[in-house]
Amino acid sequence: MARPNFGGFGGGANMQQLMRQAQKMQQQMEQMQQQLEEQSYEASAGGGMVTVTVTGKREIASIHIDPQVIDPEDSEMLEDLVKAAVNEALRKGEEAREAAMGKMAPGMGGLF
Repeated sequence: MARPNFGGFGGGANMQQLMRQAQKMQQQMEQMQQQLEEQSYEASAGGGMVTVTVTGKREIASIHIDPQVIDPEDSEMLEDLVKAAVNEALRKGEEAREAAMGKMAPGMGGLF
């Protein structure tokens, strides 16, 4: 009985090899994901007056605010500094994630 043609995959042995490679890549991606989640990223605003640390899970781990920047008459400035530091820390984490995934699967850049 003739074997079905899988559009250039060449038969069972090659299909099995392809499946093993896919499983290996999935395991590597899961490991990379776990490593990225364990990382932390720090950013500051206002010349270091506000410092924020986020985790690879995109959660805020800590916020440090220098008491000198706390002005009851200008809470908007403090809000802006916190927002800027949080956004920068998240951006750093996302850049690290994209770089790591890009190394994992060159040519698939936009998928991650």
